[in-house]
Amino acid sequence: MQKRLTRLLMLFVVLVSFSGCSVIEGIFKAGIGVGIFIVVAVVAVIIFIISKFFGRK
Repeated sequence: MQKRLTRLLMLFVVLVSFSGCSVIEGIFKAGIGVGIFIVVAVVAVIIFIISKFFGRK
């Protein structure tokens, strides 16, 4: 239980530490192709993390 709570807390800190406006600004500067790649990569990482939390034990 403590290990899961620690992981969730670390995930929360990482998500909060990203400033939404600066991320969007960087995507527009880099271009739409890179932006789509970044969004797909972030979604894949989130799905991977969630599957590790709620996967088979």
